[in-house]
Amino acid sequence: MPPRSEHWSLVVAGGGPAGFMAAIAAAEAGQRRVLVLESTPEPLGKVLISGGGRCNVTHACWDPRELVGFYPRGGKALRGPFSRFAAGDAVSWFDDHGLTLVEEADGRMFPQANRSTAVIQCLRQAAERAGVTLRSSEALQQAGQGPTGGFELTLRSGTQLSADRLVLATGSHPSGRRLVSGLGHDLVAPVPSLFTLALKPNPLVGLAGVVMDPVDLELEAGGQRFRQSGPVLITHWGLSGPATLRLTAFAARALHGAGYRANLQVDWSGGRSLQQLEELFADCRRDQAKRQLSNARPWPGLSRRLWQHLLSQQGVEPDRRWADLAKRQQLGLLESLRRSRFPVAGRGPFGEEFVTAGGVPLGEVNLATMESRKVAGLYLVGELLDVDGVTGGFNFQHCWSSGWLAGQAIAAAGAN
Repeated sequence: MPPRSEHWSLVVAGGGPAGFMAAIAAAEAGQRRVLVLESTPEPLGKVLISGGGRCNVTHACWDPRELVGFYPRGGKALRGPFSRFAAGDAVSWFDDHGLTLVEEADGRMFPQANRSTAVIQCLRQAAERAGVTLRSSEALQQAGQGPTGGFELTLRSGTQLSADRLVLATGSHPSGRRLVSGLGHDLVAPVPSLFTLALKPNPLVGLAGVVMDPVDLELEAGGQRFRQSGPVLITHWGLSGPATLRLTAFAARALHGAGYRANLQVDWSGGRSLQQLEELFADCRRDQAKRQLSNARPWPGLSRRLWQHLLSQQGVEPDRRWADLAKRQQLGLLESLRRSRFPVAGRGPFGEEFVTAGGVPLGEVNLATMESRKVAGLYLVGELLDVDGVTGGFNFQHCWSSGWLAGQAIAAAGAN
């Protein structure tokens, strides 16, 4: 018996955030017979595990001109799409679909229920209400253009489909790159983004768990320099935390090209000038003259463990009093606070990178509709594109924006 054949107005390959948004937006705008294919047993897997199981849905950055600055790849090209559907629109969309988002102090926005399952439930219920059909454990294996338009599709199960329009929302999975390449698109080679840094040797290993905020980071890799500021977490292998992740996102390609070997300079003072630090030290000499250095930090926000580490590094006895601090020792401490230097010897050990840099070049996509400039009726959304954001909800925001734009355009095209 030949494989079963079906026809759909729209097939969405990939049941992640961008794919779900594209399918829902299209169906709610009037598109009928919409099918979402998800290769795993449960869709929206990345939503489930993101944000430590809380799902950082978006970021409270309301101006598209400012929003594009959080994308190492994509940047200014995204200003047009974000002018039509950005963070405020995503907040309103989820609110209209029964999910309230709450802004935290750092601008990240999470579901009020504080669990990612609430986001998944919202999306799945919206898809069901809109009449979207979901097939889990079913992947798109082959895609080709039909002889009279549309697409002829083969699923992993052997099922044959035809579709008027096709959305590829396969994220960074190699299968999606294979499919889009087979349809004639170029690809920017993917490399990891948003990862921690391994220091070898790691002189900070005894400080694992220490958090400093703010910290200024400057990375030199492959002849290029990158800077970021913000919270840094010291780990037993090196450095993590938001500032480190943002740094590696912007330096992703340079680090890859340099084999993840680089030089890192850390300003533990958070950008204080030499004069400001000298004044803090002078205040300590005057106001805490009799106190031991190990028990009296130059400013309250300086981690006690880090301060004691720097004292040891400079050969300063922990029981030495502030009044007895030698000029040579003070110069060494000031240098360590402002310009500690470490050799970077790789990424963190657990493969914790959450996104990749690379994908279909944006020049091959009409960013007003997310339709391919090479294949009529083909739409490309989410992480399959050469777009990635820093940590803080920005990658999800691009998924919501690109998916919504594609869905709206597909429904409008279907009505013509």
